[in-house]
Amino acid sequence: MDLDGRPDPPAEAGEKETLIGFLDFQRATLRLKCEGLTPEQLGTPSVEPSSMTLHGLIRHLTEVEVGWFVGTFTDEPVEYAYSSDENPEGDWIGLDPRQYSADLHRYDEAVERARSVITDLEPGTIGDDDGKRYTLRWVLAHMIEEYARHNGHADLLRERLDGSTGE
Repeated sequence: MDLDGRPDPPAEAGEKETLIGFLDFQRATLRLKCEGLTPEQLGTPSVEPSSMTLHGLIRHLTEVEVGWFVGTFTDEPVEYAYSSDENPEGDWIGLDPRQYSADLHRYDEAVERARSVITDLEPGTIGDDDGKRYTLRWVLAHMIEEYARHNGHADLLRERLDGSTGE
């Protein structure tokens, strides 16, 4: 663990363990950026003109976890909790501060589901997303990139909300 309680990615491990280690670090970073704020603050856009919020990031990444891991590596239909064809931005809009705790719980469940889906898969395992093929290696690398980009957004949002900065 590092100083903030996030898991350090392993320095000497296999490919899959290393990728998952970096992804878990990014997941923990997102949670760290949300800690200590009120539900109202978490739903407050703070970097104009963007309407992005920390609460919205939690909801968005819930759907990203489900979409990439369940949608690509299982035959299960993907059911998104927030967005739909009729409401494609549902993960970002319509936030209710009273639902933040439930939304964070749903995020944690999505992460656990993603972990369980890939437990027995090798990095070269190929999955299918709407007819396009991806290796688990590619999806893990993409998810690290997705979280890292959004954690940069989270840094700016958090700093504007309460002055907190950090890694």
